[in-house]
Amino acid sequence: MTILDDTFRMHSAVLSLRAHRQQVLASNIANADTPNYKARDIDFAAVLDSAIGGGAASVPPVRLWATSTRHLPSAGGAYGASPLQYRVPVQASVDGNTVEMDAERAQFAKNALHYEVNLTVLGMEIRKLLSAIQG
Repeated sequence: MTILDDTFRMHSAVLSLRAHRQQVLASNIANADTPNYKARDIDFAAVLDSAIGGGAASVPPVRLWATSTRHLPSAGGAYGASPLQYRVPVQASVDGNTVEMDAERAQFAKNALHYEVNLTVLGMEIRKLLSAIQG
């Protein structure tokens, strides 16, 4: 493997994981009024470590839970199998929902900012390569 392969594999893993986390956070926000919904998140550092350390193939693919024998089997994705963790709310709600909108919005915005930064860094890496190739 070359340095180039390692760089792009790392950026690919980071961007995929950030996108997956954004979906989880968006799901929390969408279910803010759902009774007994438990807010979830992923341990970004731990999942990224396992994905980069052992390669993306070391993260098991997602398998959808089939509740009927008539359901189609799922193909799976690379980072959907990351262990979702439940958030412990600062203040419990009466209906059992653990989504705290201020915290979710802050995490959503922070994750989106990190995603944009990762895209910018990747763009800079590609520009450096293009300038090296073009001379």
